[in-house]
Formats: sequence, C-alpha cells, structure tokens
Amino acid sequence: MSTSEQSNESEKEVVAVTKHGQATIPKRFREKLGIEAPGKVLFRETDEGAVIVEQVRSPSEMRGFAAHSEATTDEPATAILRDKREQDRDDRESEFATGE
Repeated sequence: MSTSEQSNESEKEVVAVTKHGQATIPKRFREKLGIEAPGKVLFRETDEGAVIVEQVRSPSEMRGFAAHSEATTDEPATAILRDKREQDRDDRESEFATGE
C-alpha cells in the first residue's frame, strides 16, 4: 500500500500517503502503541499543535471497564438517558418557541 523511508533518528519514519489519504503505521510504532490490525487509532491535536496517535481499545477490551469504578448514582442508565432526552427535547422546544 505504501512504502516507507527510515531516517537516521530512531523515533521518526517517513510514510507515503495514498491518494485516498491512507498511510501504513510502521510495525514498530504499532507494537509500541499496542495497535492491532484490524483496529482503530485516535488522532488528537494538542494545544501546542502536535498531533498524537493513540490506540483505541476494542469493545471487548473495554468489557467490564466501568465495573472497576464506583458508581456515582443508583439510578439505572436507561432512566438517566430518558431524563436527558426529555431535557434536550424541552430545551429544543423552548428554543424554537423563543425564536433563538
């Protein structure tokens, strides 16, 4: 898919980008970041303008993640979502009524 050229510095590598915007993450960086193929990565820009690439965990890796932390409410998630949807609907209706 793409070819890469390794620079003299150990933490840099030039990677070709296809006309479709695709690039291959070099194997050593995938291994360092724990990225498995197929998978997903997150590109994030810092306030200083640097672009960070992070591993996105699969749903199976996240299974049980919330169980490891203390719950902040005894209210079921469905009730919280229902209340939030009602509040959002009320906000939209009042926004349209005032013409904002």
